[in-house]
Amino acid sequence: MKKTVLTMLSFADPDLRKQIEAMPEGTALIGISTTGQAIDVDLNGESPHVLVCTASGGGSTTMLRSLTAQFLHQGAHALDPKRISHLWAKGLPTVTHRGNIAGIHDALVHLATELERRLDLGGDLDTVPRLIVAVDEANTMLGRLARYWETFRQKDDPKTSPAIAALEEALWVGRAARVHVIFDGRPQSTVLAGAARELFATVILARFTADTWQVLAPAAGPAPKQRHPQQGHFHVIQHGEANETQAIRMTDADVVTWLTDPDDPTA
Repeated sequence: MKKTVLTMLSFADPDLRKQIEAMPEGTALIGISTTGQAIDVDLNGESPHVLVCTASGGGSTTMLRSLTAQFLHQGAHALDPKRISHLWAKGLPTVTHRGNIAGIHDALVHLATELERRLDLGGDLDTVPRLIVAVDEANTMLGRLARYWETFRQKDDPKTSPAIAALEEALWVGRAARVHVIFDGRPQSTVLAGAARELFATVILARFTADTWQVLAPAAGPAPKQRHPQQGHFHVIQHGEANETQAIRMTDADVVTWLTDPDDPTA
């Protein structure tokens, strides 16, 4: 199949925006592949959670912003435990933004309570908004959460941080509770149960090493050559297949305008 050259995709393109706004609820457009195929993630299907893993500067923050914004536009709520990169989310009424480790800890502990509440509804979730847990720079955050827990853990308290345990629980039972994790990082068995990585049915990689590919996308074969150095170029792995994909670029201003004034054609 003939491949096309990947070019930057801007949300400012009215045709692309129209395509995004036509996506079904629970589905977000990741980007366009080298074969011209629209690559998306469907939270209602086999992809309850999304794993994004890139080297520094690989575009993971932009990816999290794009996917989270699309789900927010569809009526979802979001938990955003990030101090700096996602300041666009601070003023949005359907986003819980936490900018320090104590606040992140408390928000994730509350997530465990919310998971339990939703599971107690016995599947009657038609009126419950989807909840997106967008975890940027997850490895750094998880390490800080573990150290924070050690500062006040009592003798009879569990060794694992309850905040980290809540995130693990969201990965295991999130589908049933309409809770979905977008995780930026490489899950480490020391702070996140190794088996949890198997629950990411969509894996999005950029600027990866052969080792990272082998760990996170072994079913997709050997690591491919990375021929497109421009930002926003990813390999999206789903169902054991990898698609070279140019992701959508949404700026902070794009997202805020779109979510606060969706009828504004300049969003």
